[in-house]
Amino acid sequence: MFIAPFYNTPKLCVTTSWNPNATTIVNNTIIGTTPWGIFVDKNNTVYTASRQYGRIDSWFADGRITTRYISRSSSQPYSIFVSFNGDIYVSSISSSSYYIDKFTVNGINSTLVGTTSRLCYSLFIDFNDILYCSINDDHQVVKKPLDSDSNIWTNVAGISGSSGSSSTMFNQPAGIFVDVNLDLYVADWNNDRIQLFHLGTSTGITVVGSTSSNTTISLNGPSGVVLDADKYLFIVDQLNHRIVGSGPNGFRCLVGCSGSGNAAYSMSSPRPMAFDSYGNIYVVDRDNDRIQKFIAMQDACCELFVHNARDHNMKSIFSIGINCYY
Repeated sequence: MFIAPFYNTPKLCVTTSWNPNATTIVNNTIIGTTPWGIFVDKNNTVYTASRQYGRIDSWFADGRITTRYISRSSSQPYSIFVSFNGDIYVSSISSSSYYIDKFTVNGINSTLVGTTSRLCYSLFIDFNDILYCSINDDHQVVKKPLDSDSNIWTNVAGISGSSGSSSTMFNQPAGIFVDVNLDLYVADWNNDRIQLFHLGTSTGITVVGSTSSNTTISLNGPSGVVLDADKYLFIVDQLNHRIVGSGPNGFRCLVGCSGSGNAAYSMSSPRPMAFDSYGNIYVVDRDNDRIQKFIAMQDACCELFVHNARDHNMKSIFSIGINCYY
């Protein structure tokens, strides 16, 4: 049985653009300094991680706010992912050890899910309830079933402890995304590329970056990658302080296109991003200590279609129409 994801992969128009001036939804007075993780669920609840205060805040569409603290003292949360049933998974550092914890839907206290060799830069849960973790400083992506009590992680891609630029290696992998076909996309931060690993393979294909076999776009420290409903890529290009996206006409800069800064139209070392159900972009503007929301500006998206049928005399009948969605 197919289970729809709890995260958003919106259907976007070819002509969709985003207001270049963002709205700050959370600033440093609430989230603290150098925030990291963000997640937006199907109900448009926004989850943010405060490294400074060791907590996860949930911002509901109806205005409610829920705060949960990691039970372990001195924990600094980083990545967040919310499962289909609403459980919140978070990676953290505490006393030079690296943990993954879980908050149940209505739970206040966290429970330990597992430990890792180094920090999980990014978490992801696929349709089979498999938890993925990109271990930035060990240059690999690993996984384990959510229902397993074991702390044994299976290597998916990369070579533990070895950095490199070959098709089987990473140099500090960052954001990850697993699509409906269970193919893995990895933002290979220090190799300035996006790598695609088809299910069951450990050899990556460079789909974005100057070394790609196809003409794409040059990246500088990509820290996050997400897909929309049509499997177009959206990338947080961290060291270029922008977000870029692909479409039928190739890649383009979407927001943050004027370089680093702290104005409403600029960012400084952005980290992960997420879509809400309307296609609005939420991004952690790390060095500006804030969460920014860029509003999608689109009218109805219309597509021409041709329908071919036959009448009772088996003659072809063609009809032309337009499908529109918002």
